[in-house]
Amino acid sequence: MKEIITAYFLDLIIGDPYWLPHPVRTIGKIIKYLERVLRKNNQNQRVEKVKGIILTAITVGLSYYIIYFLIYIAGIISPGLKFAFSSFFIFTSLSTKNLGEEAFSVCRALKENNLELARERVSRIVGRDTKDLDEEEIVRATIESIAEGTVDGIISPLFYAVIGGAPLAMAYKAVNTLDSMVGYKNKKYLYFGWFSAKLDDLVNYLPARISIILIPVAGLILRQRGLGALKAIFRDGKKSPSPNAGIPEAGFAGALAIQLGGFNFYQGVKEYRPILGEKLKEISPKDILKAIRLSYAVSILMFLVGLAIHIFW
Repeated sequence: MKEIITAYFLDLIIGDPYWLPHPVRTIGKIIKYLERVLRKNNQNQRVEKVKGIILTAITVGLSYYIIYFLIYIAGIISPGLKFAFSSFFIFTSLSTKNLGEEAFSVCRALKENNLELARERVSRIVGRDTKDLDEEEIVRATIESIAEGTVDGIISPLFYAVIGGAPLAMAYKAVNTLDSMVGYKNKKYLYFGWFSAKLDDLVNYLPARISIILIPVAGLILRQRGLGALKAIFRDGKKSPSPNAGIPEAGFAGALAIQLGGFNFYQGVKEYRPILGEKLKEISPKDILKAIRLSYAVSILMFLVGLAIHIFW
């Protein structure tokens, strides 16, 4: 657990500096290489699915066993080196500070009335088209990203680090990276990325349900609408096409007394996302700051839960 404590505070203090070598970037390069190798020729739907399963198995397997092997070798050399390696890899799986900083950069651009800059910055944290978003849509996109990222980038990696250490946390990041790169329901990836998307849904299933408790409690601590968050989760959490994303998004909407969801564009294609929460006030850039604080509060609560599990289990 000392490795998780060290990793968590490193994440809070230094976040994800771009100059620091990051395992997820290496995972991304592996995925791109394997995709080129596996998809040299066009195949039918069944073959595409099989190749997608192979891609996922190799990527996740390598991510787990390489980290396991490195930590094992480090332990033979020195207990201190093993501790350092474990702490580093868990640290790179967490995104508390980075998520907050990226969202805050969008908020700052909006406060400067620089919509072009805000659109460019929000494009770094969302998958939708951003070039024509107005201020309200930019704020909504940012808060939705914070909500979903609170599960994907904080609760889930902490959960897997607690139950399986750095190797399992990194295997989770491999699943998450696969989903972000090939898990799209478009013509190119509908079959090839099918298994990656389904596995991502599976591994985030329990962490998303943990957020059902953490988000309302965090909202109460921050004097936001904790009960409103709980109500929104149970009323709207299942409306999303994703089995997991709707839960934190509904929770954040309820806590902030705003509505999320609506029409988005993905590579020029218009898609509708169900409305989550109640519109008790107009959404504004200030809600981004409230969402960041809520995400930090959830992060701290999840860390404490993990600590408690380790102590009493």
